[in-house]
Amino acid sequence: MELTVLNDTPSESAGGCSTSSCGSSNDQLSHLPDEIKQKVHNHPCYSEEAHHYFARMHVAVAPACNIQCHYCNRKYDCANESRPGVVSELLTPDQAVKKTKAVAANIPQMTVLGIAGPGDPLANLDRTFETFRRLSEEAPDIKLCVSTNGLALPAAVEELSKHNIDHVTITINCVDPEIGAQIYPWIYWNNRRIHGKKGAQILIEQQQKGLEMLVAKGILVKVNSVMIPGVNDQHLKEVSRIVKQKGAFLHNVMPLIAEAEHGTFYGVMGQRGPSNEELMELQDECSGDMNMMRHCRQCRADAVGLLGEDRGDEFTMDKIEQMDIDYEAAMVKRAVIHQGIAEELAEKEKKRAALAAVKVPSGPAAENKHFRPVLMAVATSGGGMINQHFGHATEFLIYEASSNGVRFISHRKVDQYCIGNDTCGEKESALSGSIRALAGCEVVLCSKIGFEPWGLLEEAGIQPNGEHAMEPIEEAVMSVYEEMIATGRLDQSKGESSQMSA
Repeated sequence: MELTVLNDTPSESAGGCSTSSCGSSNDQLSHLPDEIKQKVHNHPCYSEEAHHYFARMHVAVAPACNIQCHYCNRKYDCANESRPGVVSELLTPDQAVKKTKAVAANIPQMTVLGIAGPGDPLANLDRTFETFRRLSEEAPDIKLCVSTNGLALPAAVEELSKHNIDHVTITINCVDPEIGAQIYPWIYWNNRRIHGKKGAQILIEQQQKGLEMLVAKGILVKVNSVMIPGVNDQHLKEVSRIVKQKGAFLHNVMPLIAEAEHGTFYGVMGQRGPSNEELMELQDECSGDMNMMRHCRQCRADAVGLLGEDRGDEFTMDKIEQMDIDYEAAMVKRAVIHQGIAEELAEKEKKRAALAAVKVPSGPAAENKHFRPVLMAVATSGGGMINQHFGHATEFLIYEASSNGVRFISHRKVDQYCIGNDTCGEKESALSGSIRALAGCEVVLCSKIGFEPWGLLEEAGIQPNGEHAMEPIEEAVMSVYEEMIATGRLDQSKGESSQMSA
């Protein structure tokens, strides 16, 4: 039997992503049947394009879990950590329904409600399905999703299919029980704890069975995998191959979060997470087998808003109790806004098609040459535009420009360098951290940048560029790449190129 494991995770303007985290390649959905495109076109976790425009929320109704992961430490009253398994307040199903309606009324771009913890939704069946049943009746315009470790999935598939749930995420970290035993110290199965390889074997078998059953029901499956260097990093290529073979739609390879202060086993024991370069290399290797998700935010189990932002503080239960929500009116408003976004996306697709038709320069300077790809970092506050000050960025989008065009690679988190208009330059450690985070990039595009970071970036071999403010990201990245070709910067190695631009 082939085996696989799946992992449980885990603005008012209609104009886009609130952060600099964007997703997989823009043609990610182009080859899919229309039926599937329709399911994912406005799902921010399943479509890279959608996450610029549509929001999601998670409701924390599932406190219990049926497995233990070495990278997980659930917290139920925590506001200062941004990772899966963490929430500020647990909700009853009734509170979850109220909160969902409040968020959808106030953030009309919200299209998806997910239950992803802080434990496993399918280890909390009554609370999970009561929430889904109520929402399918009272908020029929919202997509319903669930994220699970897969242990209890086969027994729940039939019930999931009854509640308008056509997107399920399973976390699969391995298809080999020997590797699984290094990730999962125990599972809770048939009213007892089962440890080590035996427990991992049961978990893997249940995950694979559940995946096959979901696909047979026509439910889209996204597989999450946590990349753990030295444990499963080399093995995840096999995971990707198998889950694609069994019908999974999307694979999301995420970096291990293992900070000691989070209290996880891996964090306390000093297990490192992957570098940006290691993660990108593995994602590229896996992408040969299936669609890759690269815009995952590794959200909290109570996240609210566009991917990369968390507006949860606006929707605590004490605040929601003071709100007067007319959801019938909200659905009308939401439909209008969603239609506007659809029209904007259609126009954007036309522009993208026109851009794709433009070739990298083929004049005398470029004739018969193959130019190396270039990584560029982008500061953006949303909408697919270069519209953020370098010092205000808390993340950078990383794009690769090459003779084949422009593709999104990843996002890299940084500490904000400028807190306000008059404080640029006061956070030297944050600035140094930002420059380290951009290692491997040759250009950083932003709307504005101060003199000090400009000089330090150049010293690090990264060319700042503020000439494309308020331009679409992909067009600007390609424009800079073409300029690098025309000026001969790609005829040199990276080091020579950066010296030439200084």
